[in-house]
Amino acid sequence: MKILIVGATGLIGGAVANALSANHEIISAGYSDGDVKVDLGSKASINAMFTAIGKVDAVISTAGLAGFAPFNELDDAAYDLALSNKLMGQVNLVRVGQDHVSDDGSFVLTAGILSRQPMPGSVVISMANGALESFAKAASLELDRGLRVNTVSPVFVKETMVKMGMDPRSGLSAADTAKAYVAAVTGNMNGETLDAPDFA
Repeated sequence: MKILIVGATGLIGGAVANALSANHEIISAGYSDGDVKVDLGSKASINAMFTAIGKVDAVISTAGLAGFAPFNELDDAAYDLALSNKLMGQVNLVRVGQDHVSDDGSFVLTAGILSRQPMPGSVVISMANGALESFAKAASLELDRGLRVNTVSPVFVKETMVKMGMDPRSGLSAADTAKAYVAAVTGNMNGETLDAPDFA
């Protein structure tokens, strides 16, 4: 398959690319690097990316910006970033991308465990994650030509936890996290949320 990975130069995206590159052609996309550049917060940029790369068989997104902050410290900009980038950026990958993905192709979006297991400071991330899961569930009922859309819900990545000085034992390595993305893009599930630990 020819697979576009948005966020392929990030920690999880890089692990997904490594896991798939032996058997598939990978096109990497990122904000400042990759085979093609894209700003998820701009629908026009997403349009330009798909125009540049042509037809693909699958789109995987491991990108999307949203910040941690206490509820009473969140300003409009914090909500706008989560909604325009992490949520609508990935929604627009499907809206625009459906015309550029082959029949029976698929989209794999990234939500996260914070939608169902929130923590203090996670309000905007939890909000965006929950919306992405619901979007995929509903959109899967209406996409035509056999197109599928699923979300992967990662937990804290061990490598990130180590960098942050946290105990990594409750996390999952980037390589193990990538297994859920591989399952989503190579399987036949549709409208589902794949919890990364279930595939490690």
